[in-house]
Amino acid sequence: MNCKEAEKMIPSFLNDELDGDDLAEFVEHIEECPECKEELSIQFLVSEGLEQLEQGNNFNLQEALVETLDGADDRIRVNRALRRVLFWLELAVAAAIVAAVVIVSM
Repeated sequence: MNCKEAEKMIPSFLNDELDGDDLAEFVEHIEECPECKEELSIQFLVSEGLEQLEQGNNFNLQEALVETLDGADDRIRVNRALRRVLFWLELAVAAAIVAAVVIVSM
């Protein structure tokens, strides 16, 4: 992913609209690119800061951004684990079908 693509995805990330591979690629890029991480920080601080001010809440925006990125990392790990489970389930079903075909053809 390049910086232009990452910057276009920032609003979707902030609105929790990225899933799967897009989320993983975005977070990986943000963790490796200081310029994009700074742009994410700025957009997050503006959007979250305005929302918190409207609600009259006390807040720590840097901590909130770290929590948002940590939550994205958690979702990525869960998504990858679910993909592994799905792979093994599909493999087991395929093996069962092959076994059934062999038994029926005997």
